[in-house]
Amino acid sequence: MKDYTDLKVFTDKKLRTLRNNINNRLVSFKSVTTKALPPSHMLHGQDEAQCKALLERVLKELRTRG
Repeated sequence: MKDYTDLKVFTDKKLRTLRNNINNRLVSFKSVTTKALPPSHMLHGQDEAQCKALLERVLKELRTRG
């Protein structure tokens, strides 16, 4: 699992990519068959609750950057 403790070190582009990946992953959790992510994926090892919490933090960081 990747370390997302300090989102301030992420570039704007990386944060937007992370936001999009989280949104896609949350949609996949709602489907009947949620496939496992490969270990190289940025959200590997994250469950639905962790993704939602991370999305909140990412959105907050993007808002502070304006």
